[in-house]
Amino acid sequence: MIKDLSTIRNIGISAHIDSGKTTLTERILFYTNRVHAIHEVRGKDGVGAKMDSMELERERGITIASASTHCTWKKQHVNIIDTPGHVDFTVEVERSLRVLDGAILVLDSVAGVQSQSFTVDRQMRRYNVPRLCFINKCDRTGADPFRAAQTLVDKLNHNAVMMQVPIGLEDKHDGVIDLVEMKAVYFEGPNGMQVRRDEIPAEHMDKAQEYREKLLDSVSMFSEELMEAVLEDKVTPEMVRDAVRKGTLSLELTPVFLGSAYKNKGVQELLDGVIYYLPDPTQVENTAIELAKDGTEGDTVVLPADPEKPFVGLAFKLEDGRYGQLTYMRVYQGKLKRDEFVFNQRTNKKTKIARLVRMHASDMEDIEDTQAGDIVAIFGLDCASGDTFTDGNVKYAMSSMFVPEPVISLSIKPKDSKSEQNLSKALNRFTKEDPTFRAGVDPESGETVIQGMGELQLDVYITRMDREYGVKVETSPPQVAYRETITQPADFAYTHKKQTGGSGQFGRVVGRVSPTEEADFEFVDKIVGGAIPKQFIPSVEKGFKSQLDKGRLIGVPVVNMRVELVDGQYHPVDSSDIAFQEAARGAFREVYAKAKPRIMEPIMKVEVEGPSDHAGNVLTTIMQRRGIVIGSSEDAGITRTEAEVPLAEMFGYATTLRSATQGKAEFTMEFTKYALCPSNVEEELIAKHQEKEEAKK
Repeated sequence: MIKDLSTIRNIGISAHIDSGKTTLTERILFYTNRVHAIHEVRGKDGVGAKMDSMELERERGITIASASTHCTWKKQHVNIIDTPGHVDFTVEVERSLRVLDGAILVLDSVAGVQSQSFTVDRQMRRYNVPRLCFINKCDRTGADPFRAAQTLVDKLNHNAVMMQVPIGLEDKHDGVIDLVEMKAVYFEGPNGMQVRRDEIPAEHMDKAQEYREKLLDSVSMFSEELMEAVLEDKVTPEMVRDAVRKGTLSLELTPVFLGSAYKNKGVQELLDGVIYYLPDPTQVENTAIELAKDGTEGDTVVLPADPEKPFVGLAFKLEDGRYGQLTYMRVYQGKLKRDEFVFNQRTNKKTKIARLVRMHASDMEDIEDTQAGDIVAIFGLDCASGDTFTDGNVKYAMSSMFVPEPVISLSIKPKDSKSEQNLSKALNRFTKEDPTFRAGVDPESGETVIQGMGELQLDVYITRMDREYGVKVETSPPQVAYRETITQPADFAYTHKKQTGGSGQFGRVVGRVSPTEEADFEFVDKIVGGAIPKQFIPSVEKGFKSQLDKGRLIGVPVVNMRVELVDGQYHPVDSSDIAFQEAARGAFREVYAKAKPRIMEPIMKVEVEGPSDHAGNVLTTIMQRRGIVIGSSEDAGITRTEAEVPLAEMFGYATTLRSATQGKAEFTMEFTKYALCPSNVEEELIAKHQEKEEAKK
């Protein structure tokens, strides 16, 4: 157990895809002696980066699942979570930032702020996470860390301040100049392990002086002592660091570090920055909601990172490991020991902690206990992602993380009987692991439909079904849930008469159908004088209802129909429940075409959010999909556009939107209403339906 909480840092590393996050984490582990050899993300040795432990990650050279590890740097304990950069796996970043105290935002020195940097920044702001920036790949052709740092200011509205300037760039990138101590720092020896501090070379002195003044100007705003020291020319490194720390913790400052993780330059200085400027667990305010005995929510309470208080922890990520379910937990308050009992506040279940481990990517080390401020993993906890656990002395619930709604879906069908048996196992596991992955059966088509954040995410899950469960599936786009309705009133008068030797069947119904907005189906009995006996009225209603499941245009449910029964006739011997049901069915078939039926399609409320300079492109993507814009607003360079778009036009929209906005926009959609299809779409649907019916014959 770590006794001094001020020596703990819980940090995440996140950025746009391919900015070098996993490479950076690999170097951090190497310099802190957690790994003894460096493996590259797309390494020729076939080993792959330590943090990309999933086979699929190594094949694709991308991070899919966030991986947790820990290391020690200068006697400080650092828990690190390496998160994916691809927007399809955004929930992995979301759940990591929910439990972290600080973060490193990695930028490419050539590209600067990129599309996913916007999303990551939005997530960091959502959870008030202080961050440092590391401008990576200073060895690349076209590297310009000064311009990259400026994009933080221009595009993300950060108060970015450079803590270092480079000594050379591209293939001449030799090291960095530390602007706090005004020293040149070189990374020498095998894998840059030896850090040498020296005097600043004369040719770099002007640039160093210029950026040192900018640094002092920016950070003296956070310290009166430093402001006075600047005027008297008595600035010490400690004063600068204290001011930078204050600004960073208040989220008003983003310190910028430079280097090249791949070329082993700048990583140790960044680690020093993590220790100097990012918060320990006691400097972050975490809150929970007090629960009454009946489960209702009460006041918000602050959870101090105090080992002596009652235990409170949050299960933020689940994984199905080699030894069963592995639950990642952030401990916010109190202590936790092996063999102790904890209570799940959602289910009220009591569970014994059988095994407590500290994770190192896919490896683990058993530990006896842990305490407030730490991140650990537990075996054998039955829970869902986002559950709060306590020792039973308090009833608290941590606020759950933001889970974006799925935006894309596919229908899947197992290819063989073995696949069919294992499909539900695979879907159960994936939906438990990932809150953005949903699975269910479409009640109309009977198809299994999976939903997620993007095509890559669903593709990864389909591949995992095959590899981990031997489930081979065929995929096809799901059917859109169309409806049919009538658009004008029409009268019916139908007689059902059947003679089959003995007693026959007789029933006559007279009335009218009309459109209604009030309900999917409304039945009104206006019979007077006993034209149809009371006991047969429900039979007429049942007969009409039975026809609503399959409309006559494309065989989908009929909605918004009102039936008025005004007259009829019966036979004392031949009339029966069945006879009047048949009469109603015949009346429906006869009157439906007269009432001018039309097809209705589901309309989605779509909200697109992205940089204002792409607003025109966003509008174009909506118009091309028969969308109607219903509102637009702009705030801090971000435009939000609300529109109503038919669901049938939304398939593949995620990909279209990304390519139209360089991946900088995101969207959410939810069902809002049904509306009549345009006649050209309707004709197409009817033709397709007729083709299908012909094929069945």
